[in-house]
Amino acid sequence: MSNPLLKISASDSLLLWLQQEHVSLAFTTYQTNRLFLIGITNEGKIAAHERLFDKPMGLYAVDEQIYLSTRYQIWRLDNHLSAGEMWGNCALASRDLQADRLYVPRTAYTTGDLNVHDVVLDNLHNVIFVNTDFSCLATLSPDYSFVPIWQPSFISKLVAEDRCHLNGLAMKEGKPAYVTACSTTDTAAGWRNHRKDGGVVIDVSSNEIMIRGLSMPHSPRYYQGKLWLLNSGTGELGYIEGEKFVPIAFCPGFLRGLAFWGDVAIVGLSKLRARTFTGLVLEERLAKDGKSPQCGLMVISLSTGEVLHWLHLDGIVEELFDVAVLSNVRRPQAVGLQNDEIQRLVTFPSSGGIVITKPTAQSPSLGQPAPVAGLPKPHPNPLLQREGTIKDQIKYQRVYHLNPSNLLPYDDLTFPRLSQRWTNIPQRGELIGISGSVAGKIIGFAIAEILTNGIAELISLLVLPSYQGLGIGTRLVHALEIELVKNECHIIQIIYQISDLTSIALDPLLQKLNWQLKPLNETVQTAFKLLNI
Repeated sequence: MSNPLLKISASDSLLLWLQQEHVSLAFTTYQTNRLFLIGITNEGKIAAHERLFDKPMGLYAVDEQIYLSTRYQIWRLDNHLSAGEMWGNCALASRDLQADRLYVPRTAYTTGDLNVHDVVLDNLHNVIFVNTDFSCLATLSPDYSFVPIWQPSFISKLVAEDRCHLNGLAMKEGKPAYVTACSTTDTAAGWRNHRKDGGVVIDVSSNEIMIRGLSMPHSPRYYQGKLWLLNSGTGELGYIEGEKFVPIAFCPGFLRGLAFWGDVAIVGLSKLRARTFTGLVLEERLAKDGKSPQCGLMVISLSTGEVLHWLHLDGIVEELFDVAVLSNVRRPQAVGLQNDEIQRLVTFPSSGGIVITKPTAQSPSLGQPAPVAGLPKPHPNPLLQREGTIKDQIKYQRVYHLNPSNLLPYDDLTFPRLSQRWTNIPQRGELIGISGSVAGKIIGFAIAEILTNGIAELISLLVLPSYQGLGIGTRLVHALEIELVKNECHIIQIIYQISDLTSIALDPLLQKLNWQLKPLNETVQTAFKLLNI
């Protein structure tokens, strides 16, 4: 792998450990839409291989397969190399790669966007996953997007509101045994106000809460007779003993992703980029110790809590989600969906291995190329010209988990430009966004930033020119006000430069929604509204 925006470094002891144990590592980063496979070269150097997937999160490795949860699908990748076969002696791969495991996307289960976190197989080889948006455990079905199999007792209704941020699942004897959640709230995104000490572990069989007072716990795993987990908000790896969390190691990062091998744990670390990660004990401890949060992996002794080996990521990758150990693998690779390998690598019962088909001639196409999965792009023109029909097609919805990094693809839909704002004013609070879309393409976007004492600031509002004059901006701001009330805000405000544009477009909109306008001077005006709570 060669990526000028990312530097990967590892301790010498990690390379030796990978070689001695004959294992490789895999991890996901939904922040940059990548699955990483980490092995070693024949020269004993780090071998990092990356493949693009749309919002990869949960990761589960078993035998010759990898299961991977993405934005609206769960993928199964199968190894296509037989024992002793190497990948790298053909026209499609460089000879110096010499991979001994080649994972190929074989099956995709379409679930819709459920914000799937952990994914596992049970003892009957059924896929079980944490359906975070619907606050339940679920399995797959050929007839439905998902089939719920369990939900916390405090969740009154299965709705796509991420009510408690159910995120982790521990299996015991092949069955779901324990889950982690960031709170016991039963309101839309209610967990966000309980990040510091609202986390819980729940016994699935009894549906009873085993332990409270955790800080954004993740990645519960039952191993060697103990229930281990990551108390992410404090940066600690530990286990449950009675009704207490017993930490064994502190790591300088927000922890997500936990796997085991022998007498060690492999833990994923993320930097503190968004408000979701701030205001935690972890942040306070790092500041007190004069340390900066790190992104990467740490291998920790289960008996002493000592960090034995490490891998650091510097650059574009700042968050990891899940990690897995690949046993009996020296140098893994995967086939992605972005190049012609996925088209040309073929196997069949008597093929004797991978067959490489001839390149396909590129013939002219009558239509536009199919879009690559990813964030929605602005729709350039109205689909229909009749005002009433357009209004009927517009869908308004909350956009979750916004931060300066993942807002970059939306920058053309922000006014004033948020990319320019972040260079002068760092993010101060949680970002709440409302989008308006037609046929899945965003045509309007409103964003507010929650400050302190129940005050929110409208920082961006834009409707594409082709859709202006239809009342879309008014609908966006009104929907934003409703979401802010849900987040315990009682005042929304905005300060802006007075211009012909604001006088024609913004002022009438705000007045229509009963905002109070007050000039600060000849060039600057403020507006605010008391929200009903």
